[in-house]
Amino acid sequence: MPKNKEVQNESIQELRHNTESYQILIRPVITEKSYSLFQNRKYSFEVSKDSNKQEIAKAVELLYNVKVSQVRVINIKPRNVFIRGKKGKTNSYKKAIVSLQEGYSITI
Repeated sequence: MPKNKEVQNESIQELRHNTESYQILIRPVITEKSYSLFQNRKYSFEVSKDSNKQEIAKAVELLYNVKVSQVRVINIKPRNVFIRGKKGKTNSYKKAIVSLQEGYSITI
């Protein structure tokens, strides 16, 4: 019986890691520039503002079953825009560019 409990505890921890990973990685960022980086095994993601590089690397490894070699983080500032003649701002967000090790790729 103890083995079943250990297996259940491991699966619960795995589930927690996956839900945390989904909270860290919000969505992939697909633009012309990020699309051209796919050839170099670099992928862009919008991530939560309070996440760090280690958390981002762990989340990508858990969700996509790949090995991460490098993570670069960029804070995107809001831009001033005019919408229907009124001033406004775009949302600010945090973007991560994740480099994968040789032989790994992600299909987005």
